[in-house]
Amino acid sequence: MAKTLYIFAGSVWAASAELAVAELGYKEGDITVKSVNLVEGENFAPSFLAINPAGTLPTLEADGQNYTSSTEVIRALIKDAPVKVKEGSAIIETFHQETLDPNFAMLLARDDAELTAKSAGLAGLFLSRRQAALEKHAADPGAEPYKAFYETKKGQNGGLLAIVTGKAPAEHKAGFFANSQKHFEAVKSAVLEILPGALPDSGFVGGEVPGEDDFHLGAWLTRIAATTGAMSADDALAAFEKAYGVPPPAKVASYWGAWTARPSWKKVYAGGLH
Repeated sequence: MAKTLYIFAGSVWAASAELAVAELGYKEGDITVKSVNLVEGENFAPSFLAINPAGTLPTLEADGQNYTSSTEVIRALIKDAPVKVKEGSAIIETFHQETLDPNFAMLLARDDAELTAKSAGLAGLFLSRRQAALEKHAADPGAEPYKAFYETKKGQNGGLLAIVTGKAPAEHKAGFFANSQKHFEAVKSAVLEILPGALPDSGFVGGEVPGEDDFHLGAWLTRIAATTGAMSADDALAAFEKAYGVPPPAKVASYWGAWTARPSWKKVYAGGLH
């Protein structure tokens, strides 16, 4: 049956769906893949909101239905896949909690030095272009059904943009630093304590090959590696140690090695960690 998967090369959760596609035995042509540029805010176009009102990736059109979260998308891909894998567990929900959001992990800044670096880098570019896209699409005649969405998003993104560009009040910046530190500590705890508790001594949660849990965990861990400064599979463990002050647990190191050795991981992250 016809399937269309909407992704973006820099999206952490789109990568989870890409890993799933690569592992589940789909053949060339089984799934039409379309890129939606998140940096340019293409996900905020009224035409895309008609497909996914949340404006998020991945999104899957299949069997006359729209699947609009990574959990739904991956589950739908597994259902029709030629290759069968182990069903997921509650650990998926754990790593999709807001407290462990890998997107905020990319944007956070805990002090002025980090904020300056983020402002001059991808975070500043990402937030400014998204804001411009929100303003543009909100003025589109077709945007009326999504008015509440645009107002909420403009406020959220605009608030972050003001902090990154130094235009926010001092108390807002201080609050952002505090929230960033809290988030950093939560993610650190997840890498050092929560994740090892979910992992086997070797291989994957799904067994010898990745299962449903692994598609989510593999993408999440790769994004977190990128936020610690890792540039490749080879330097990630050292980057974790530098960021957290201790080496990653043996189970996490083994899991990282198992994933990064897979052709699927190498394909999805051929352009770099994200």
